Amino acid sequence: MADVAVAVGAKAGPMTREEKKVIFASSLGTVFEWYDFYLYGSLATFIGATFFSQYPETTRNIFALLAFAAGFLVRPFGALVFGRLGDLVGRKYTFLVTILIMGLSTFLVGVLPGAASIGIAAPILLVALRMFQGLALGGEYGGAATYVAEHAPHGRRGFFTSWIQTTATLGLFLSLVVILGVQMAMGREAFAAWGWRVPFLLSVILLGVSVWIRLKMNESPAFKKMKEEGKGSKAPLTEAFGQWRNAKIALLALFGAVVGQAVVWYSGQFYALFFLQNILKVDAQSANLMVAASLLLGTGFFVFFGWLSDKIGRKPIIMAGLFLAMVTYFPLFKAMTWAGNPALAQAQETVRATVTAAPGDCKFQFNPTGTAKFTTSCDIATSFLTRNSVPYDVVVAGAAGTPATVKIGNSTIASYDAVASGADAKAKDASFQKQVNVALQASGYPLARAASKVPEAKLDAFIAANPELKLDAAAIRTGNKASVSGPDLVTQKLLTAQEATGVTEMAVYTIPGSGAFSMVADPQAVNWVTIIAILTVLVIYVTMVYGPIAALLVELFPTRIRYTGMSLPYHIGNGWFGGLLPATAFAMSAAKGDIYYGLWYPIVFAGITLVIGLLFLPETKDRDIHAE
Repeated sequence: MADVAVAVGAKAGPMTREEKKVIFASSLGTVFEWYDFYLYGSLATFIGATFFSQYPETTRNIFALLAFAAGFLVRPFGALVFGRLGDLVGRKYTFLVTILIMGLSTFLVGVLPGAASIGIAAPILLVALRMFQGLALGGEYGGAATYVAEHAPHGRRGFFTSWIQTTATLGLFLSLVVILGVQMAMGREAFAAWGWRVPFLLSVILLGVSVWIRLKMNESPAFKKMKEEGKGSKAPLTEAFGQWRNAKIALLALFGAVVGQAVVWYSGQFYALFFLQNILKVDAQSANLMVAASLLLGTGFFVFFGWLSDKIGRKPIIMAGLFLAMVTYFPLFKAMTWAGNPALAQAQETVRATVTAAPGDCKFQFNPTGTAKFTTSCDIATSFLTRNSVPYDVVVAGAAGTPATVKIGNSTIASYDAVASGADAKAKDASFQKQVNVALQASGYPLARAASKVPEAKLDAFIAANPELKLDAAAIRTGNKASVSGPDLVTQKLLTAQEATGVTEMAVYTIPGSGAFSMVADPQAVNWVTIIAILTVLVIYVTMVYGPIAALLVELFPTRIRYTGMSLPYHIGNGWFGGLLPATAFAMSAAKGDIYYGLWYPIVFAGITLVIGLLFLPETKDRDIHAE
């Protein structure tokens, strides 16, 4: 492929065929890698059921933690490994290696037998594959961005590299479309049983296309020129991070640009989806469709802001995106609540719970893997209220060991300590949750209650245990009922094996609105247009901070250490500061009793980056990266 870089100051004409090929090849591969990476997060429930659920809780938690670490925490190490390789042997061959590792690891997840077939080897192999995915992703972005920037004409690097910036969003969009398509084609039950593997298997098609295209590409002109002149680095890691003149550039890139970009990016795409599903209780399929629609509407702004950064600079656009996010996140997420679940929003406005707990009983509930157990009476109470999006205040009172209480309206419910309760913990938990849910429902919270199947032998006890339902035993017995055989009573968990001894058949009554509670968003009340509009605004903020940043990072570092230097701050910022956002925001909300309190996490880090960036980050758009 002919070199496409032009001299500094040359007039930029229309994009040539070779330039388009460079961008397409780099972007397609990066879309594929993000698609692979997002599949795990989207399908984590099904993966966990296949690989982890058969093991004791401690073992399961260890594997879940390792899988999580592989997904986010390993990425900076991939940046070091492949960044060094890219600065030593070249951009093209390094990110050819990364895509092969990513693609094969993803395909193997789709064919890997579950724990029921190969035992403990299944989760061990899964974690190993996840580590390879994280390492490969750590090397892919830096390679693609560097390769495209070093091919780009001077004065158009922002526009060229902005196409790379669309890939993470397009990868997420593609993964959502494929998952939804497969689910609709085969049904939820088949998808849960084995269909979740199909999106992983389909990735082999994208892998083949990406490898074929990348094999036809040539090395970047800047790297070839550096090699020909014998100016390459013999120790990229030492030179990039062991010498202060370069290390301070990496620190400035991290705290003056990437950290703020990362938290705005994860807030606008991932936390927004988490908020819709887990806080507002919008059903998962609808939430995915809303996010997909906003991504479709907003993705073009990556290219727009990349192009604009060639005209006015990278720094003004990134800083403006950070500022807008900081000042509008609270009103935007509150507006999303009223549009997504107006009944919940109304209840939150009028009813707050009060948790009264002994000193030291409430902990900070940081739970990035979803497997940590919080066992004190206060933590049990606040965790349950937070999961159900109920605002509350914590009052510290009473002697140590006194169980926490929850006051909702005129009802006061005692919590329990899971460790002290021992074998009774399960029964106490069921009683606590039911009492809180009854009080919340009476106060106007949008709680739905499923139907119950009650065998004749337990009907009177069931009616006595649920006085709030005001059930009439005689009316139930004269209504609809089904006859269930003795073995089926045990299979359906209506009776224990001991209770079913000697029973050949028994009447079973279905009682509507008497079973498990769940907080819901009424589908008829969800305002799709408003939610998609809000999500699109959040995506536009993402495009402002993310669209120009690849060009900025490439331009900050000299050619000899560029791949290494830009990759590490990018993946520390996005893998650690961004990746931990959902778990940290949830823990902050649980600590404060406010569903919006977690938004301070992205706002504070965006503010830190805004200040550092404004004071110390240089404007880089006019730098000649080929002259270094």
